[in-house]
Amino acid sequence: MIAYVTLGADDMDAAERFYTALLLPLGYRIEHYHGDLSFLPPEDTTAPDLYIKRPFDGRAASAGNGTMVALQVPTHDHVRDLHAAGLAAGGTNEGSPGFREAYSTDFYVAYLRDPQGNKLALFSTAIKP
Repeated sequence: MIAYVTLGADDMDAAERFYTALLLPLGYRIEHYHGDLSFLPPEDTTAPDLYIKRPFDGRAASAGNGTMVALQVPTHDHVRDLHAAGLAAGGTNEGSPGFREAYSTDFYVAYLRDPQGNKLALFSTAIKP
């Protein structure tokens, strides 16, 4: 079981705007810890914590090529709404909301990058509306 995921960021204000727009609607809460951000999931889930931190080595943060964090959300509407919220909060589009039948006929997903360039997926496998 994955306990937490850490992503690097150089601009914590931009990261906070972006991740707050995505995670607070999913029931996460935010904690500020030594200048970094901790997003903690609802206690009734097994979802991992998400930490946004400046790199420990003091060098600039960078997005990993091929690295992606996927957030499962309840419905297709959540995928669309959170994708739009992420874009409005400084993210960039990496794939508009829609079905990706190459993965499965019920895989509805959108892709975006946070202000640092980290790639995220928002997906739902709810029954088609």
